[in-house]
Amino acid sequence: MSAGWFARRVLLIGYTLLVVSLVVFAVTEILPADAAVVILGQNATPAALAAVRARLGLNDPAWLQYWHWLWPALHGNFGISMRTDQPVGPEMFAALGRSLLLAAGAIFLMLVVAIPLGLAAALGRGRSIDLLAGLISYLGVSLPEFVTATLLLMIFADRLGWLPATGYVPLTQNPLAGLSHLALPALTVALVLIAHVSRMLRSEMIDVLASEYVRAARLKGLPWRIVIFRHALRNALLPVITVVALDVGYVLGGIIVVEEIFAIPGIGRALIVAIEARDLPAIQAAAVIMAATYAGVNFLADIAYALLDKRIRYE
Repeated sequence: MSAGWFARRVLLIGYTLLVVSLVVFAVTEILPADAAVVILGQNATPAALAAVRARLGLNDPAWLQYWHWLWPALHGNFGISMRTDQPVGPEMFAALGRSLLLAAGAIFLMLVVAIPLGLAAALGRGRSIDLLAGLISYLGVSLPEFVTATLLLMIFADRLGWLPATGYVPLTQNPLAGLSHLALPALTVALVLIAHVSRMLRSEMIDVLASEYVRAARLKGLPWRIVIFRHALRNALLPVITVVALDVGYVLGGIIVVEEIFAIPGIGRALIVAIEARDLPAIQAAAVIMAATYAGVNFLADIAYALLDKRIRYE
């Protein structure tokens, strides 16, 4: 990876986030909500409303309002929440940390299950393990998150009583309780990821196992285990990285529903609360932070590509 490629990617991410910020700001500007009314309430006097609009700069042109929002946002200051009258940035970054913890748990479950499942399905093509993997993938893709979450709650929380139904406990406060509260929401998100990744890995492994270099490795007398894990699996994982990176978009979108169902105070739930309260600074901050997270993960996926496949060179 050259310094030029790195700089171009960073500039592209910056340009993308700038466009996202413009779109988000424009959408919040046309929402049927008056920030002054949200802050003071419906019974506020016209003089009080006018004073708040002047203080917030709501009478300024749209481009000036955008600049007054963008420049502090570049320094991590996303303004003051209309709902809590507290700085939006610390609240949203704390919520993002909880969402990333949930996403990390889901991705961990996906890796633990999807890679062995996809590998076993490819090696046992047409056998019972392949049919089982196909059934799991079909169910994972077909069931919406709220249906999966409801089924998991009925089985593991209500019927068996193994796991708590809702709530969140910080891992720093009680690690065991924190993991138990994250188990069901992480599994809900992971099921779709498992379906995508296992089927992709199965397809790629079948193609790789039929390739010439795998046949050559076998003819050289290399053990089958080394051929599978050192040669075939490594190359089959390359497209999987792309799928995982793209699924981050699903995770950030689907996690909104999951956090609402399981009462996880992540950035998805914070966005829903902000929309319900017409809290414009919080809406803008949540949308831009989620977009930045998605762009960062895709950037890391490009780097992982280069590390896994030495033939790839970014010039």
